[in-house]
Amino acid sequence: MHVLRLCLITGLVVTSLTGCSSKVAETQQYSGFLSDYSRLRAMESPGGHQTLRWISPDFHSADYHGIYYKPVVYYPAAKPTARVSQSTLDNLKNYVDSRFKVAVAKHKPLINTTGQGTLIMKTAITSVSAENQDMKFYEVVPVAAVIASTMAASGHRTQNSVLYLETQLSDAKTGKVMLEAVRKAYGKTVPNNSAPITLEDLKQGADEMINDVVAFPPQP
Repeated sequence: MHVLRLCLITGLVVTSLTGCSSKVAETQQYSGFLSDYSRLRAMESPGGHQTLRWISPDFHSADYHGIYYKPVVYYPAAKPTARVSQSTLDNLKNYVDSRFKVAVAKHKPLINTTGQGTLIMKTAITSVSAENQDMKFYEVVPVAAVIASTMAASGHRTQNSVLYLETQLSDAKTGKVMLEAVRKAYGKTVPNNSAPITLEDLKQGADEMINDVVAFPPQP
């Protein structure tokens, strides 16, 4: 009887505390930057990371000779917080923009004017945040789980820094959307829910996204 009760308690604690971190953005985390989120589907990126993506069946890379690249923006407009300073916001945007631009140019030449046979690319950083790490297997026993839960509630649990990015490719002539994607990427861990989040913490996630842009296969 005691064993059964222990198992039930353990099951309840595990259910409530594990699996909280999603590898892709949740619906409530969509920013409104893209035109239609309903068609996004979870797929694996070239680097093996989960991403949400949609590609128009009418999109063929060979139909386009260049990309009009719009600089990366924050959407909605970002404001510094106690954890993310203005310096971090500025440095992150500059870092993502400069590296993203180089990555995109590996697929098509970047152009200064739009017209027939060109694409417009726009990209937004939609969130910079941190979330509690998933429970580890050795924490999933009643006493350890209660301790971990208390730590999470009090803000002392280790967190993952998280970066969200949304991007769109559209036909410059027709305005028709060719590709949309929402990406969530993890950076380095931070010790608790009040620790500052810096560019160095977020670079890992940004680099994963950018490497996937470089490796993204051409659409036939």
